[in-house]
Amino acid sequence: MTLHDVAAASGVSKSTVSRILDERLPRSESETARKVRRVAAELGYMRDVAAASLRRGNTNTIGVIVPRLTDTVMAMLYEALAHACARSGRFAIVATTDDEPQADRAAAESLLQRGVDGLVLSTAREGDDFPVRLEKRGIPYVLALRSDGRSMSSVGDDKLGGYLATRHLLDLGHRRIGIIAGPSYASSSRGRLAGYRWAMTEAEAAIDPDWIVESSFGIDSGAEAAERLMGIPARPTAIFAMNDNTAIGALSALIKLGLSVPEDISLVGYNDIPIVSRLSVPLTSVRVPFDRIAAEALDLLCRGAESPNDRIRIAPPTLIPRASSVHCRSALR
Repeated sequence: MTLHDVAAASGVSKSTVSRILDERLPRSESETARKVRRVAAELGYMRDVAAASLRRGNTNTIGVIVPRLTDTVMAMLYEALAHACARSGRFAIVATTDDEPQADRAAAESLLQRGVDGLVLSTAREGDDFPVRLEKRGIPYVLALRSDGRSMSSVGDDKLGGYLATRHLLDLGHRRIGIIAGPSYASSSRGRLAGYRWAMTEAEAAIDPDWIVESSFGIDSGAEAAERLMGIPARPTAIFAMNDNTAIGALSALIKLGLSVPEDISLVGYNDIPIVSRLSVPLTSVRVPFDRIAAEALDLLCRGAESPNDRIRIAPPTLIPRASSVHCRSALR
């Protein structure tokens, strides 16, 4: 069935049928519009999206590149982007790269070959020139959750989030606060670590270099980091884990070591993924507004920045206190 067939059966022009059946336009409820939609349904007409895209020069499809979807944070970002796209008549498709730079490039090429109108990247790395190469090729893109400091980006305020998490523990009387830091190539990790240092310095609390343990964003690396922190002579009374996955890993390791959270050690995560409020010990975490970050990323990609100062949009996080963090015992003595 073609537009011509629907027009002939409806007794109207082909252009009228095209306008009525175009989902991008405001839906008309006129008698003619209802008749055209009824006839189209009866004839089994289906709009040829590919042909329409060729005529317009775009596909209304956005490519999203994330390290992995087994990471709940990245799954939440993609879901938020998919919802933002749906609200504007677009569609999001995703590719995963296991956070490997070469895989990022291969995923981008694959998505571009499929005709996406632009890319949302959550895999930016310190010192990687991939975004610059995309820009030189004239490919629309935006960074999300991570930034390279120059590209259009939509991120959370990681420094503020790191500060809020650490300040919370300081306010509970903790002074020996360990941090399970993420990989140094990620701007989110560097920002949260800077926030930790900011809060500790503000409180005039000493920072033992042994309290800072770098890890990946995975559960296993969180467990390994917690074991390392518990093995040092002046072990921390509290741990700030760079994300909820590492916090969950740390929690499992602490229990395995015979320690109780929060009685023996307080624990704070980051991102506030849904499961952490359902753990046997509900986890204190820093909530990241994924919906807002996704909406801003799509807006930057589709409309661009309004000014040089608008190229990096930063969404504030919120601390969500729960049962995993309590007053330091030694501070109460």
